Amino acid sequence: MKVTKLVSTCDITDCPTIYATDRGTFLVQGETPTDHGLQIPAHETLVEIPMELLQKAVRDNLI
Repeated sequence: MKVTKLVSTCDITDCPTIYATDRGTFLVQGETPTDHGLQIPAHETLVEIPMELLQKAVRDNLI
């Protein structure tokens, strides 16, 4: 899979980030919350990202 960084909240590699893939999908890097109380299937996960990251991606016409 080819991954392209679209937008991040900082210039280093350990910040919330949105990536595009050559599969026509997105990868989202963020914190893994544990206090959500949701029933998530074993093959899925949740990540928490700041609203600022999505706003920046939309403002920059990336998503």
